[in-house]
Amino acid sequence: MAEPESTVINTNVKQKDPSTALVIAVTTRAIFNLEEEHKLYLEKGKEEYTRHQQANRDKPLPPGTAFAFIQAVQYVNKKILESNPAERDLFDILVLSNNSPESGVRIINSAKHYGLEISKFCFVSDEDSTQYLKSHGVKLFLSADRTDVCNALRRGVSAALVFQQEVQAPSTPLRVVFDGDAVLFSDETDQIFQEQGLEGALQYERAMEAIPIGEGPLKAFAMHLGKMRKKFGQEKSPIRTYLVTARSGRDMGIRAIKTLREWGLPIDEAFFMDGAPKGPILAQIQPYIFFDDGLHNIQGAQNVGVPSAWVP
Repeated sequence: MAEPESTVINTNVKQKDPSTALVIAVTTRAIFNLEEEHKLYLEKGKEEYTRHQQANRDKPLPPGTAFAFIQAVQYVNKKILESNPAERDLFDILVLSNNSPESGVRIINSAKHYGLEISKFCFVSDEDSTQYLKSHGVKLFLSADRTDVCNALRRGVSAALVFQQEVQAPSTPLRVVFDGDAVLFSDETDQIFQEQGLEGALQYERAMEAIPIGEGPLKAFAMHLGKMRKKFGQEKSPIRTYLVTARSGRDMGIRAIKTLREWGLPIDEAFFMDGAPKGPILAQIQPYIFFDDGLHNIQGAQNVGVPSAWVP
């Protein structure tokens, strides 16, 4: 499919090669706090919203949930290029927006104000903007709109729903936390658990121990992240990845660890919580983003100030 006509290339940023880069697309409401503007849009309509954005074009928008994550990604690019200036395996950030180009000027100005390294701004008028993700080679899509996220997952793109919250930027490196089942892995064991209870799930895991778990919706993104992670030694890496799963280590951990080994996916630390709340461990890790399919876990993460993204 052709790129949307209203794609604005950011000439201040060195353009990345999408065939080798880890392309992350974020919506404007994921990267900036546009809650007041979104309310205006819903209550007064598009024209009033556009008028407001044009009148405030030089007033930077406050940071949103994914803002610190994007800053951390920039830091990783900087570290990669320091060790190899010719490296093409970099993060590439693009903004995918349902704003018109006229109301989008404020978005571009805000990104420039904060020094965000965003290579492209795509202003799409179509109802379903996710149809453009594949043509841009997007490996991860973060949005504040549930329909967008479901559409992206249906199109085979790793995607998650971001909830607006105040985020204190943790210190570098880029720390990313994944849940296991239905996020990194498929939900096969979850389904057995729903149908046959814990005992049935344990029996299934024991029987399947030698067989890797199926792929989950964020596996492709995690693998690309792992590939970038391997460019550095354990000590010097600007990327750290974590598995924080409700599985118990004693009965269900072995298959998860074997699966990661089989995939060749490096995980720095793994926590098998055996159903215990994840909030306290997340508060300790202080990740830039935490992916989970359970809304109660997302809530627990938000309660301790951890930026979270729900994988429906």
